[in-house]
Amino acid sequence: MVDQNKASDPTKRFALPDRAGQPELEHPGLTQNMLTAPDHGEDSYRGSGKLAGRKALVTGGDSGIGRAVALAFAREGADVVIAHLETEVDDARTTVESIESAGRIGRAVVCDVTDESQCVRLVSTAVDVLGGLDIVVNNAAYQMAQMGGIADITSEQFDRVLKTNLYALFWISKEAAATMKAGSAIINTTSIQASNPSPELLDYATTKAGIVAFTKGLAGDLAQRGIRVNAVAPGPIWTPLIPATMPASKYEDFGEQVPLGRPGQPAELAPAYVFLASDDSSYITGETIAVTGGTPFS
Repeated sequence: MVDQNKASDPTKRFALPDRAGQPELEHPGLTQNMLTAPDHGEDSYRGSGKLAGRKALVTGGDSGIGRAVALAFAREGADVVIAHLETEVDDARTTVESIESAGRIGRAVVCDVTDESQCVRLVSTAVDVLGGLDIVVNNAAYQMAQMGGIADITSEQFDRVLKTNLYALFWISKEAAATMKAGSAIINTTSIQASNPSPELLDYATTKAGIVAFTKGLAGDLAQRGIRVNAVAPGPIWTPLIPATMPASKYEDFGEQVPLGRPGQPAELAPAYVFLASDDSSYITGETIAVTGGTPFS
């Protein structure tokens, strides 16, 4: 547990996870199969009412960054609906329990975000469950490293990456924006890959760069309605996605290349999403906050 009342050395704030001993996981990967469980802020995040009474939808909210965001939102006073794949029911249940333990409404919805009708239904369900919607976090993503680069990326994979990472963001944002009122916020998850693409993640990096452009354009579109649109760009964050989408040889030293010398934890991302969802960022729209361990984002 991190002592929130004491300044800590950021290079040592979280211990290095066991990466070398971590077996590869079948996609999408479950938290229970991680040798070193990611820290979502379960024992450290303290809310202060920044999102009291707000109604949020978080895609990919079952584990990793999405779980940390959902937990933080709930502890800040928001009710939260999360979206997840059918194979992620166990992780989703744990996230909902964390939301409800904060005294808020939590609901998990199975959704394949590569399907437009399911994305539309997801937003409609969130509105029905929560009685409205004023925060949307487009966090669900798909990646699969191909060590042979473009030669190994199939059209089927390229299509799945684009539909999960870009099409879904478009469908969900369009449907949600139609119901949102002034003061609402849309927050998209991009990546350090948007500005520092790895060859083995060419398709994924392409979509993450697209999310930055989408965020800027949608922010301009919705500004006059009082709806803000921003993004968060994570660097190397320790989640089930890593051993589920990369060979062990690629993640055994995962995160050590950044200036801070370690992978980040989901709990270190959540405050950025809370900031962008709250009125603390009322004069910020069309921007991207980089949480990358010191790697420059441009």
